[in-house]
Amino acid sequence: MLLSVLIAFAGKIFAQKQTFDLITFAAPKGWTKNVEETLVSYTITNNKKNTWCRINIIKSTVSIGTIEADFESEWQGLIVKNYKPTDSAQSNEIKEMEARLNDEVGQGWKIKAGGAKFIFNNSDALVMLTTMSGYNRCASIVAITNSEDYIKNIEAFLASVDLIKPEIASPPTAIANDDENSIIGIWGITASDQNSVRVNNGVAGTIFRQYSFNANGTYIFIIKTFDPLMDKILLGIENGTYQISGNTISVQPTKSVLEAWSKKNFTDWGKLLSTQNIAFEKTSYQFTKRFITEINEWQLVLQAATQTLRDGPFTSSSEGNAWIYIVPSSARPIIKLPGE
Repeated sequence: MLLSVLIAFAGKIFAQKQTFDLITFAAPKGWTKNVEETLVSYTITNNKKNTWCRINIIKSTVSIGTIEADFESEWQGLIVKNYKPTDSAQSNEIKEMEARLNDEVGQGWKIKAGGAKFIFNNSDALVMLTTMSGYNRCASIVAITNSEDYIKNIEAFLASVDLIKPEIASPPTAIANDDENSIIGIWGITASDQNSVRVNNGVAGTIFRQYSFNANGTYIFIIKTFDPLMDKILLGIENGTYQISGNTISVQPTKSVLEAWSKKNFTDWGKLLSTQNIAFEKTSYQFTKRFITEINEWQLVLQAATQTLRDGPFTSSSEGNAWIYIVPSSARPIIKLPGE
C-alpha cells in the first residue's frame, strides 16, 4: 500500500492544473477544498463505509540545506507532532525532478517520501509525507487516510504534481563584492566550556557557530554543540534574509529549528532524534570587516547592545561587546551537516 504511493512521481500528468505557492497539481474531482494561509487541503468522506482521506499541500519554507534534513524536519514538524505515528517513517530513495518556469526546464528539485501508521478514533490510519527540496526552498504534501480505497486517488494526485522554479530575489541593499566591503561567504566562530573541572579532565564541550551570507540577500546560520558527556549532538539551523545599510546589518529569520542527533563513532552524526522550532530573533549588528596581517586572517566583527541567543556570549569585550567571526580554515573547518 505504501510503496505504490511512493513511486507516484514516476509517471507525471500534464493536464489542466491549479497552483498553490510553488506546486501545481490536478485537484481531485468531487473533494471538498479548504484554503488556509499556509496550506490548501482536499477532503473526501464516505459515511456509509466510514472511510475518509485528506490531502494537504503545504506552503514552502526556506530549506534547511539538504533533502534529508528537510524531510526529517518536516516529518517531525508535520507528522510526528500532529499524528504521533506508531512507528518510524518508511521512506523511499531520493528522486530528482524537473522544475518548470515559463516553459524553461531546469534540474534542481529533489524528492523524498515516507509514511507510517497512526491511530485515529481507535482505528488504524496511514499518513504519507512527500517533501520536495530545491532552490533554497522546501515544500511538502501530506496525505492521510483510513482506507486503501483512496490510494489510487493519492497516486493520481502526486502524479499530477509539478514544481515551479522560484524567482531569486535580489538583496534589498547591495554592497560591493570586494575584499574590503563584502561579507558574502562563510564566517565561523568556536567557543568551549572553560570550566576548570572539565578542562583539567579533558572533557570540555565545544560550540561551533557559522554564518553563510549569500549574494541574493539570504543567509543560513548553523550552531553545532558537541559535548563528550552528552549522548547526542545538537544542531541548530536558522534560515532568513539580511539587509545592509551603511555599517549596519539586520538579519530576519524565516525558519529556525533545533535538532538532536545521536552520536556515531562518538563524533559523527548518527540518527535524528528530535526536532523543535525556535523563536525568531530579529537582530541588527554594527559590523566591520578587517584583515589581520600578522595572522593572515579575515575577520567579521559584529557588535550589538546586548548578547543574542544566536551568537551566545560576547567574544571580545574590549571592542564594545562584539563577536569576532573568521573565514574557515583547516584549523577551524566548515561545519558539515548530516548527510554531507
